[in-house]
Amino acid sequence: MKKIKHPHLPLYYEISREIIAKIQNGELKPGMQIPSENEIIKTYHVSNTTARRILLEIESQGWAVRVKGKGTYVHRKKIERSATRILGFTRNMIEAGFTPSTKVLKSCVRQKGYSKMVAGRRYFIKGPVFEVHRLRFADHIPMMMEKRFISMQFCPDLDKNDLNGSLYDLYDKVYNIRLSEMIQDLSAVMMEPDILSCFSLEKSIPAILIEGVTMCGKEMILELEESYYRGDKYRFTVRAT
Repeated sequence: MKKIKHPHLPLYYEISREIIAKIQNGELKPGMQIPSENEIIKTYHVSNTTARRILLEIESQGWAVRVKGKGTYVHRKKIERSATRILGFTRNMIEAGFTPSTKVLKSCVRQKGYSKMVAGRRYFIKGPVFEVHRLRFADHIPMMMEKRFISMQFCPDLDKNDLNGSLYDLYDKVYNIRLSEMIQDLSAVMMEPDILSCFSLEKSIPAILIEGVTMCGKEMILELEESYYRGDKYRFTVRAT
């Protein structure tokens, strides 16, 4: 068992501080997995209850994040996303130094149209509309869940394409579409249980809800969007001149 320097402090707290110190001094770097529950039990000769409490303490202090079924990882810095630039998730992650990936949660073709209020105006896409829900990852960590409703007038047979990459790349390379304008509402919300479960999180956290419309020409609505960005992972920036 490793020597604990402050025997008057709770054991779980002292061990958690020891692991946090390794994060602070760079021994455990952002994105690295910290010792698992079993490793903590073996190293420090503690019970599984104490080991779980150690991991919870490190996570609650903001030094790490637990990924269900995989382990607990050292927090990376928050990802910056410009609210004044048309930038897809894939490119945003690559620019931030992450490896992006995608899991398609649901996709279907809606024969009826779809509408949404954005910036005080109701926008409508006539059918058929392709609906896709996707969970977006940076490395192994779920970062954003999006629901997109895309005009199949501009993107016929979109459902036959690979939806695990950048939709913006599909618009460009497959359909020769140029995005002309994006209008978005940003709101701070708490994740509801159905959204929370997509991120494999057990307790609600703040999220940034984006409801938007993307144009590919004057009054030509390409897609409507409803996306949830993790509030503990993102920082949105606005530059005005």
